[in-house]
Amino acid sequence: MTMPYSITFTLHADPLSTSQLLRPNSQSRSYICVSSRPLDSAMSELTFLFMDSSILSGKWLIRFRTSLLDFVNFTVFLFLDFLDAILCVIYRYIDQFLEGKTTACYCGSRGEERGNADGDGENELSETLYGRRNVFRRIALVGFSGSCKDSEKMNSGSAWNRWSDCGCSSCVDGMENRNQKLYVAVREPPRGRSGKPKENVIFLHGFVSSSSLWTESVFPNLSETQKLNYRLFAVDLLGFGRSPKPRDCFYTMKDHLEKIESVIHQFGLNSFHLVAHSMGCLIALALAAKYSNSVKTITLVAPPYFPSKHGVAMAVLENLAAKRIWPPLLFGSSVMSWYEHVGRCACFFICRNHRIWEWILRRINPRSNIDFRVIDLTKHTHHSAWHSMHNVICGGAKLMDGYLDELSRAGVKIYIYHGDQDVVAPVECSYNLKKKAVDATVNMVKNADHQTIILGRERELTQDLEYIWANTADIERALKYCIPTKVV
Repeated sequence: MTMPYSITFTLHADPLSTSQLLRPNSQSRSYICVSSRPLDSAMSELTFLFMDSSILSGKWLIRFRTSLLDFVNFTVFLFLDFLDAILCVIYRYIDQFLEGKTTACYCGSRGEERGNADGDGENELSETLYGRRNVFRRIALVGFSGSCKDSEKMNSGSAWNRWSDCGCSSCVDGMENRNQKLYVAVREPPRGRSGKPKENVIFLHGFVSSSSLWTESVFPNLSETQKLNYRLFAVDLLGFGRSPKPRDCFYTMKDHLEKIESVIHQFGLNSFHLVAHSMGCLIALALAAKYSNSVKTITLVAPPYFPSKHGVAMAVLENLAAKRIWPPLLFGSSVMSWYEHVGRCACFFICRNHRIWEWILRRINPRSNIDFRVIDLTKHTHHSAWHSMHNVICGGAKLMDGYLDELSRAGVKIYIYHGDQDVVAPVECSYNLKKKAVDATVNMVKNADHQTIILGRERELTQDLEYIWANTADIERALKYCIPTKVV
């Protein structure tokens, strides 16, 4: 039986002693502290020794925790590498059995015909689709390389949804009719009102979201005066919400732009303001650059901007979806962005069965409506989300500087709002954008993250938007009548 071990300290304030500060006494299991200075000085030295010891132990604890987290991190993602490679093979057999043909994936090398269908960057597939590292990928492809045909050939004319996608009406819209337009939530001023011309505002949501982000936040908080002056258009981007989710589409920047252009033509929007969040910011910049003479202002909320340079697509993926198990939001983002087949499994269980999950949530809490964010998480297919993530957020990064140059030449005013607690799109994104667009106005919001930059401060954001729009109208009116005004 081990006896309790206690440590006692005896302080000797002996001015003639020159012994070391701490000397072990093996017989009494004590430490004799001998100092050549008075008692208070000896106590100070002993206190310093303990402080130094606690600091060292704290550093070792941090190192241990970091090493442990790195080990767990490595193990988890090594397992996901293996799982994704195995699922690649399993899905090929299931697709062959249920659909009569295998579904091509991006586990192989880049095909010659996949690079750039039209020869322009907006329609180019991102290098991140093929550049994702997986140590087991080649193992899974042994014996199957001949069956992995080019997805552009395979998908040609195949607009139906996969067996692993939901088949409800809201999810298959546009599958059979590829000319179907985007869903747009419109708020018009009261009819019969005369006065100054109404201004238009187009709202674009972010990744795995929908027009509900704006109809539930900004639309209800618009002041009564501004409701009379503005037409609001909240768009469900291609592949999300209630918009079409065609399978024969790579969801490139060009694909998204063409669909939004159809909205502009449909409603005859000769001039408009743009408001966008997250991934929508990149599409908004592309749209504004193309319609620089029609755009009045651009408001970007949490833009995931990275300076254009060689290899920027992979840098964006590694920054926005770094392989980390903590925090959970980043872990989920990394799994869905790096692992094509694991992500397809997640969409199969969550998105394909969204009606079951909604039914369960309604039974759990029948007195309240399901949060629109929960609904939005399921209103996409794996194909639409996967390609939008890689071809717009990652692949589109190299196009942003060109868009910003065009907007600077056109004199389009850019306003940026970013939360200082954002872990999805780091605050450096907005500061880097400011360096490129020097006339842009950056507003850093304290204690706000990627979602609460809008949700939780809906009224404040709406007031800021109203001020931006009104200020622009005042400047235009002053220029028209040559009235001196102060530009904010």
